[in-house]
Amino acid sequence: MIETVFGGPWGPLVIFLLRIVDVSLATTRMLLSVRGQKLVVPLIGFVEVLVWLFAAGNAIRFLDSPLHVVGYAAGFATGNVVGLWVEEKLALGLATVRIISEHGGVELADALREKGFGVTEFSGQGREGVVEVVYTVARRADVSRILELANYWSPDAFVTVEEPRAIHRGWLLQKRRK
Repeated sequence: MIETVFGGPWGPLVIFLLRIVDVSLATTRMLLSVRGQKLVVPLIGFVEVLVWLFAAGNAIRFLDSPLHVVGYAAGFATGNVVGLWVEEKLALGLATVRIISEHGGVELADALREKGFGVTEFSGQGREGVVEVVYTVARRADVSRILELANYWSPDAFVTVEEPRAIHRGWLLQKRRK
């Protein structure tokens, strides 16, 4: 049965699709392992290797077929794109957002607090003079909301979004109070 599927005209397509799955899982697994997701990473790796065994094994079995080889390579390339897209949609983890504004920083900080974000604000000295700095750590899934507010209150602000390596204490990590 498997020989018939992979050896037939649908074989290159099946290998292509399997590679998309296994490379997407690999990309997601690597990005999650960098973020310290210790429970889900081994499970993803297990499924990834099972899928890869079928894809690679059958691509090697039909190395004399250019379509099988192209299906394998194209699946790898497409799987990278799909894996990055999946990880972006999952938006797991936290992000540090720093907004430096010549004006509107105080209003932005208040608006972020109204939306439930913890915010630290302070003034600084930029190239053109005094600036307002707004700093928050939030879930990656909330970054787009923060950027929308920043754009509304200070459309010319300089904004950086980074991934914190480690976080100790703070309001975001406290247990919810009743």
